[in-house]
Amino acid sequence: MGHLPPAEASIDLTGDIFMRRMLRELTGLLQDVVGLDEAEGYINSVGAAMGEWIESQYRAEMGAEDLDPEAVAAVFVDLKSRIGGDFYVVEVSQERIVLGNRACPFGDMARGRDALCMMTSNVFGRIAAEHLGYARVELQQTIARDDRECRIVVELRPDADEDADGREYYRSARAG
Repeated sequence: MGHLPPAEASIDLTGDIFMRRMLRELTGLLQDVVGLDEAEGYINSVGAAMGEWIESQYRAEMGAEDLDPEAVAAVFVDLKSRIGGDFYVVEVSQERIVLGNRACPFGDMARGRDALCMMTSNVFGRIAAEHLGYARVELQQTIARDDRECRIVVELRPDADEDADGREYYRSARAG
C-alpha cells in the first residue's frame, strides 16, 4: 500500500495561514522572552511603519486632503475588511470614533497574543492623527484577550479624558 501523494493530502496550509502562524509564533516568543510590555513595544514599531504605509496608500487613492472623522472611520472598516477583519462603526463624532469587530484579521492565531493588537492601535492611531491631528487609541476589548468581540475607541481630542488608557498619536511633520 502506497503513501498518499503530498499534493493530494488534505492539509490546511496556505501562504496566508503560514504567515499568520509565523507571526503568532514570533509574537509568542517575544512575549515569553521579553514580556508583554516589551513585546508590545516591538510590535508598536512595526505597526507604526505599517500605519504610515497604509495611510499613504489611502491618501494616494482618496486625495491629498485630510479626511473628516466619518471618512477616517470608513477607512478603518475598509482596511480591516481587506485583511480579513469584520470591523463596524459603533459611533463617530468630532470627539471620537468607536469601532466593534467580530473577526480578527489574524484569526484564531491572535488568541493569547495581545501584542498583535498593537498593529491595530498603530494603524488606526497613525491614520487618525495624520488626518485629524491627534488620536488616542484604547483597546477596550480584544479577541486576543478572549473577549467575544473587539471594542476600539479612538479619541480625537487630547483633553477628552485624561484618565483614559490608550496610546497617543500625533500628526507627523509633513512638508508643505
